[in-house]
Amino acid sequence: MTVALAHDEHGAGEPLVVLHGLYGSKRNWASIATELGRSRRVLCVDLRNHGESPWDRRHDYAALAADVAALIRSTIGGPAAVLGHSMGGKAAMLLALTEPALVERLVVVDIAPAPSPGTAAIDPRVLRAVPLEACPRRADVEAALAGRIPSLAVRSFLAKNLASGPDGLAWKVNLDALERHYGDILGFPDIPAGQAFGKPTLFVAGGRSDYVGPQHHAAIRRLFPAADITIIPEAGHWVHAEAPREFVRLVERFLEGRP
Repeated sequence: MTVALAHDEHGAGEPLVVLHGLYGSKRNWASIATELGRSRRVLCVDLRNHGESPWDRRHDYAALAADVAALIRSTIGGPAAVLGHSMGGKAAMLLALTEPALVERLVVVDIAPAPSPGTAAIDPRVLRAVPLEACPRRADVEAALAGRIPSLAVRSFLAKNLASGPDGLAWKVNLDALERHYGDILGFPDIPAGQAFGKPTLFVAGGRSDYVGPQHHAAIRRLFPAADITIIPEAGHWVHAEAPREFVRLVERFLEGRP
């Protein structure tokens, strides 16, 4: 069963659907969407169990891809370019492989069609272990995470998933579903032999990230035979945030079909 995804729109023109990564949201992509929205209609999506979208017990890539397919059919009515980062990139890849008529072009940001490394920074159990009742402020949550997550930038990013309510702070992400499907999130579905997405595809990887490496190129070429793989050397996993100008330039050229 699909859920109706919350989304924001930027600009006008040919459609581009943007899918965030684990613990991300449509708000994280607002500045990039504004830039890309100068020439396109950009739909920034909150995936299920994130942001303003509904919660559901299920959180595997088949469910995420089905949600996005339903959004494209109901809101756009035809094929769209699709861009996805990390978890959103895996959802975008599966969408392209299973519903190719809905995907005109595909951009995959720093993720491969293969199992991903798991770290404390993305383990739902780390967030669940934070004693929110003893943390009246977001800064207190960030401090509580410091023992497991040394990066201040990552702690700040995770803290954006907190909401204030009458009972104090609460997580806006569905940690129950994310923990239940953590193995699915790190993995990637088995794709039958001979199944591939032959339309233009761009993989953008961070040079300081280990999510996409030479060991993944064979799988990329098998599933996405028209793929180009581009590395932004100075960027890590959050390529779009760490090298926004270069990222926007690459994506614009690709969407316009320019070499």
